[in-house]
Amino acid sequence: MGEIEVIQMRSIDIHTHGIGGYDTRTTDENHILKVAEILGSQGISEILPTIYSSSVNEMRRNMMAVRKAMEKQGSSTCSPPHPPLSKGGPRGGRKRCVRITNKIIENNYRSDRLSTADYRPSTILGLHLEGPFLNPSKCGALDARTFIEPSEKNLQKLLEGFEDIVKIITIAPEIKGASKLIRKISDMGIIVSMGHSDATFSEAEAGFHAGAKGITHIFNAMRSFHHREPGIVGFGLINKDIYIEVIADPFHLHPKTLELVFKTKNPKKIIIVSDSVKETNSPPSPPYKGGVQRRAQNIVKAVTDAHGKLQGGSMTIVESSKRLIKMGFDETVITDCITKNPRRYLQK
Repeated sequence: MGEIEVIQMRSIDIHTHGIGGYDTRTTDENHILKVAEILGSQGISEILPTIYSSSVNEMRRNMMAVRKAMEKQGSSTCSPPHPPLSKGGPRGGRKRCVRITNKIIENNYRSDRLSTADYRPSTILGLHLEGPFLNPSKCGALDARTFIEPSEKNLQKLLEGFEDIVKIITIAPEIKGASKLIRKISDMGIIVSMGHSDATFSEAEAGFHAGAKGITHIFNAMRSFHHREPGIVGFGLINKDIYIEVIADPFHLHPKTLELVFKTKNPKKIIIVSDSVKETNSPPSPPYKGGVQRRAQNIVKAVTDAHGKLQGGSMTIVESSKRLIKMGFDETVITDCITKNPRRYLQK
């Protein structure tokens, strides 16, 4: 793929909590719209705002904020949603393009011509719920006190009235009752992704056979790979059908771990995600001269708590994809990881 080639395919981030001071821990839909604005200005076409595990009532309040943001996007005339993608490209209006090379990222037009009229906020496709049916021993940056039993009663309390916009739910497959709930959720047409999990290989395999379709941020917040028990990581790498999320910023996975993933896994089943959070820095948003700006390397910092524990991703999916290409990964493969692969995963 040459430097002058533009990839006419929309990028999708299926796992983002927020960016630039805004996130999904809110009841204000304008905060969600601000996340969409920032990510849209950086070349991300579509997003699934990801709800943190919390009490069911709090998660529902956050989910309502996303629904209201989606409604506002749908009724807006100044920032219309992106048109559906067809085989021949987006229908109607301007083409929204992402170009990823070792030198530059572009959104819509050449960056020196970009103005506030030339970019649009990321379209909100729906919701990703990261919890609350997770394993407390693998809570990661989430609050283990919010994790609850994976029962149909709890699921109904969580989803009632939001079934139409929830696209993905992350569940730990090894906890009691999880397999039954995975079947129930899958039968509803919602994707189950396995994560925040201490699952063995056989437990992850059982989750897959129950209907799980993906693994949430592989290697992170889950049982480590061991030569006598490969666990959920080993299952994710060698199973040819399950999708895996990969956080490809400089802090979540060692470069050789990334190399292992791309050498081992079916590349059509790899989805690069940001797992970005409120504290994730973002480049300046338009209006400004020069369009989509490149983040200086010295300001890409790990998002951690006071003890140095990672709290979220530090790059957008476009930035981390550019990073991988610069490291020598195949450009076509990487581009598919933020365009074709998540679209196929969501069956769009």
